[in-house]
Amino acid sequence: MRVLVTGANGCIGAWVVKNLVARGIDVLLYDNDPSHERLSLILSPAELSRTASEAGAIEDTEHVKRVVRDGAITHIVHLAAVLMPFCQARPVAGAMVNVIGTLNVFEAARDAGRPVRIVYASSAAIWGPEEEYAAGVKLDEEQPARPTTHYGVFKQANEAGARVFFAVDGISSIGLRPWTVYGLGRDRGLTADPTLAIKALALGEPFRIRLTGKMDFQYVEDVAEAFIRCLLSPLVGAYVFNLEGSVVDISEFIQNLERLRAGALRLVSAEGPQVPVACRPDGTQLRAKVPDLPQTPLIEGINRTLAAFDRLRAEGRLMAV
Repeated sequence: MRVLVTGANGCIGAWVVKNLVARGIDVLLYDNDPSHERLSLILSPAELSRTASEAGAIEDTEHVKRVVRDGAITHIVHLAAVLMPFCQARPVAGAMVNVIGTLNVFEAARDAGRPVRIVYASSAAIWGPEEEYAAGVKLDEEQPARPTTHYGVFKQANEAGARVFFAVDGISSIGLRPWTVYGLGRDRGLTADPTLAIKALALGEPFRIRLTGKMDFQYVEDVAEAFIRCLLSPLVGAYVFNLEGSVVDISEFIQNLERLRAGALRLVSAEGPQVPVACRPDGTQLRAKVPDLPQTPLIEGINRTLAAFDRLRAEGRLMAV
């Protein structure tokens, strides 16, 4: 078994790599950023030394196909992507990474000359805003996709593409739909602001979260473990599952910061719009197909993140927000 992790230097990617290495699984990292900046925050030098690395762009079709074919890859965790603000500002460039890049991964699996299993990141952004759905109803995988962002449209296209690759080529895959992933390593995108607020708190600096309203908070270690459990599962087909965490208002999130560190209310504030994505995911289907997934309570996840930032600050490795 050899696993290719695309976007390995991203937040979820780094935690996926850490957990794969801990299992003794052979891992090849693929990322356009060769610096290993986030990986070095999350993995020890010894852990990182047990991986191999290939620098490259996910939209480079021939490179991706060569890595999968010649690298003896049997499983892929596909996380390489650009986030919602980038896609809104530069939709063509966003589609090249998020759509063409995903097609490259599936085509590489098809042409590898061996069975290759794929788990990939979709997104809760395939849904529309709250008002598009019946009040009080949790959203399962059968709810209609009504994305209002290019990013959401691209993720919806990837889910449909995965279904076609299974129907035509027999490639089994699972797409997971995260919402607000938080924890050490999360530093990009609008929904990174809650994690950046925790980092600012560790530094004793003021921070304004640019969003308000409710979010579904999902601790990054839980999310990474969900990707790995799906990768190792025996499911055959093209599945898509919601991830479900803790749905709270940003104001409640800030109150949790105050519970853990007095003075947080003076430092952390929130102002701005609500994310235009319904935040009522139903994770029942994932729990039924892949049981016993971890789900860290929000207050515990915040505390663990704060402790990680405190440790980095003490080591002189925590830069200003």
